[in-house]
Amino acid sequence: MNMSIKPLERPAGLADRVYHQLRDNIGSHQIRPGERLQEVSLAAQLGVSRTPVREALARLESEGMIVVEGRGFVVPELTDADIEEIYQLRFLLEPAAAGIAVAEVASPTDLASMTAAVDEAVAAEKSGDFRAFLEANSRFHHAWRALVPNRRMSKLLDQYVGHVRFLRVLTLGDAAARKAALNGMKTIHAAFRKRDAEAAATAMHKHLEAARHYLVKAIEQIEKDKAAESALQPTPAGEALATRRNVRA
Repeated sequence: MNMSIKPLERPAGLADRVYHQLRDNIGSHQIRPGERLQEVSLAAQLGVSRTPVREALARLESEGMIVVEGRGFVVPELTDADIEEIYQLRFLLEPAAAGIAVAEVASPTDLASMTAAVDEAVAAEKSGDFRAFLEANSRFHHAWRALVPNRRMSKLLDQYVGHVRFLRVLTLGDAAARKAALNGMKTIHAAFRKRDAEAAATAMHKHLEAARHYLVKAIEQIEKDKAAESALQPTPAGEALATRRNVRA
């Protein structure tokens, strides 16, 4: 029998769904740095068996999103070196990927998702809705990456998307950072509409430069806040002195 039968499309496996759920939760800070992840508790929360959770955790660990600690996993704090490596990759890949993706645009329909994301970001910025802006920003980047025809490049981009989303949460709470991000999105979108590969690559590069600039500022502010908080906390000697004063009183 020489009949050609088209294979049925299979839905995403359960482990894949668990992986994407956990990665999104890490990226949105619902699961925060330092928080422990264990198979049993996660399986119970997600309503699945331990097997898909184990597979998802192994995948996240291989991508550097979590690290082994004791008998479980933990979401690590990203170091300066981690951030530098992520941005080295972004500067290498994303401008080139944007230039390649432009050639895939045949009509405005191909840009429908990007256009909708920009419109949603504009509306979120006007209303001051940080979470809605964050989601629109993520949808925008997902939309242009979906146009990249190079599957291997797409896979590389996808490997660090969780880290990037995680970093966006640190920066996009700042009004100036959101304004810069929105301007970048509009410029990239305009280049795609014109099908100008060089303009798209240049706009993406500038967008990344702005993102890194505001990330550095955010991290510096976090460090200042930590230092100020530590300075306000009494030292053991100070605590003892305060105790003695209370006793005398």
